[in-house]
Amino acid sequence: MKCELAHERIVTGAYGELPDDQAHELDRHLAECAGCRQEREQLLAMKVLADALPVVEPGPNLVARSRLRLDEALDALPAMHWYERVVQRLMNSVAGLQAAPLAACLLLVAGLGAGGLGGFEFAQNRAAHAAATTPALATAKVPAPAQATAAAQPEIANVASISGIVRQPGTEMVEVSYNQLVPRKINGSLDDPEIRQLLMLATENSSSAGVRDDSVGLLAAECRAGHSCQGAGIRDALMVALRYDRNAAVREKALEGLEPYVSQDVRVRNAVLEALLNDSDPRIRTESINLLEPVEADTSVRQVLYSVSTSDDNPQIRNTSRQVLSRVPEIQ
Repeated sequence: MKCELAHERIVTGAYGELPDDQAHELDRHLAECAGCRQEREQLLAMKVLADALPVVEPGPNLVARSRLRLDEALDALPAMHWYERVVQRLMNSVAGLQAAPLAACLLLVAGLGAGGLGGFEFAQNRAAHAAATTPALATAKVPAPAQATAAAQPEIANVASISGIVRQPGTEMVEVSYNQLVPRKINGSLDDPEIRQLLMLATENSSSAGVRDDSVGLLAAECRAGHSCQGAGIRDALMVALRYDRNAAVREKALEGLEPYVSQDVRVRNAVLEALLNDSDPRIRTESINLLEPVEADTSVRQVLYSVSTSDDNPQIRNTSRQVLSRVPEIQ
């Protein structure tokens, strides 16, 4: 993804209007581009502060006044020359031709042809890929340890989905079931880079809330235990789950995993503030207030808490915010 496209999606994503697949693609780009990450952090910080301010409703006569000003501006335009009118008629004729049934039929035929050609090329590429991978799949019998070693090296780029996660009780061992051309499994420790990549991929599994819940829960536990929870990795995956996951249980686990980093990572702080302002679950919003306690003296945090304490619809959240503010002197 180019940075220009990423800039557009950053703005769309900040207002919750970015589809899940584009949001995941954007997050992968942000993990590699420091400039775009900084731009998103600045935009989210500005949005958090803007959300804390009261929304002023426009007056009832605003639309009427705007239309009058538009009519006056149109009346003030100079009359069109004869050649400008000719150009306008030609453009209207072209627009009419594009809407004609004959043009629609031609476009349909062209689309069918392009689709057939694209399907043929895709089939050829798929057949070539299958021919290249057949020798690897049709290997002779090898000892069990060798098979386990081969299975322990998944090609993350070719993983279709994560179908299951099982942790062995009382140990750091995790079994992750994932799908490629055929279902496969891999066993490894939670600190294994391959296991971590599969768990982060599982957080994007839109077809199974259970898989997302298991993966986010394990990643959150790793972060809370202080086990290598870098910003451009597990921490980013948890922030994406907190912002966009449709399941409240998954969002709650992601919030718990981010708790150790509220005071040291501004991005995490902004994500928690967004959850306080926008999440639909009162439990997550209340927990967000509790997580902000280490940084309750921060200016942006105080402004958000003040806004929530005075205008939120939930009385419990208003009271909790007021209790936090009462501990902080000189609230503006």
